Amino acid sequence: MTTTRFAPSPTGYLHIGNLRAALFNFLIARQQGGRFILRLDDTDPVRSKPEYADGIKDDLRWLGLEWDQLETQSSRLKRYDEVAAQLRASGRLYECFESPVELDLKRKKQLNMGLPPVYDRAALKLTGAEKDTLRAERGSYWRFQLDHKRIEWEDGILGAQSIDAASVSDPVLIRADGQVLYTLASVTDDTDMGITNVVRGLDHVTNTATQIQIIEAMGCALPSFAHHSMLTGPQGEPLSKRLGVLALRDLRAEGVEPMAILSLMARLGSSKPVELQQHIDAVIEGFDLKDFNASPTKFDEADLGPLSARYFHAVPVAEITGDLAALGMPTDKHEDFWLAIRENINTRADIAKWWDLCQNGTAPDIAEEDLAFVQDALANLPPRPFDQSTWASWTSAMKDKTGRKGKTLFMPLRKALTGAAHGPDMKRLLPLLDVIPQV
Repeated sequence: MTTTRFAPSPTGYLHIGNLRAALFNFLIARQQGGRFILRLDDTDPVRSKPEYADGIKDDLRWLGLEWDQLETQSSRLKRYDEVAAQLRASGRLYECFESPVELDLKRKKQLNMGLPPVYDRAALKLTGAEKDTLRAERGSYWRFQLDHKRIEWEDGILGAQSIDAASVSDPVLIRADGQVLYTLASVTDDTDMGITNVVRGLDHVTNTATQIQIIEAMGCALPSFAHHSMLTGPQGEPLSKRLGVLALRDLRAEGVEPMAILSLMARLGSSKPVELQQHIDAVIEGFDLKDFNASPTKFDEADLGPLSARYFHAVPVAEITGDLAALGMPTDKHEDFWLAIRENINTRADIAKWWDLCQNGTAPDIAEEDLAFVQDALANLPPRPFDQSTWASWTSAMKDKTGRKGKTLFMPLRKALTGAAHGPDMKRLLPLLDVIPQV
């Protein structure tokens, strides 16, 4: 069975950059009838916060990316100890003692000599007595010993990949304070949970190379890997500096619709054009990892607003009844109200504004030269109940009476009734207005 995972660290809120990994993995699992696991990589006890974990789950639910299984790395620490013991027993996990300052000096020396800044494996040359002495003086940490050979895999987006393990430092798997680091925890989880497809950002390519050797050392089967491009700003600038303002919770507060985000992110960086979808099922059906490439992908937040508006323009009343009922709107008015206003909705907040207009009216906007005309027109407004023919018959009568036509006829009446120059079709809106302004 196809099994994917999204494994964010609950050290901050979900943002548009790491949403891509969540979405791609969700779509692959759903497309294949498989499982999608949400795994919180919360091994850092200082930076991981419950409010961030809750925020990640809330954002995924809001987007409709429901998971089949929830896991936390903090509950699996004993399992990581078991795998570490296995790797020590096989001679692949070795103890090191250099301080950060010593490692930095080594790197600088290598760079000055024109050498790659790769760990020199000095710890492997220590005698037992030397290790005992160092343990008494300082803490130790643990590295995985890579086989110095080429690591190759067929990437689902990048194609054939090959990395010389000799050009990469042996990765640190356990810190001096005993904290298990990402590489060991992630590999252990992926193998234990039967992950078949790992899709993540391009910045994880080197991680993949080292993880492949660790998985093989554990005697486990490799998943397939795919690395999507990194997002940039609209001018190609690094997006990382803007991620604080691109948190999903902030986009949600601004009124951006989930389907606008999903439709954009499921196509951005692919060979297919962005198409607004009304339902997640259509996004799932139209997704293909083969359509993506490694080129930097430009993201412009401004694209989300128009997509959100277009989403509302096509939403049937049946899918918006919850919002309408929450405003206290009688059920028998739902359809007429929604059909009248939906093409003038940019965010859900606009729904309440139009309903308030219908219930309570608004201050009229009347130019001085139109005042007498508007007063006369309102005095000649047909009696209630209004229907969708009222606007046409009323304005036709006023045209015959005053000779006004076109914009000089319609605009002063719209502005008097709604306080705005633009808005819904007045033939649909007029029957919904409970308050007609007194001029």
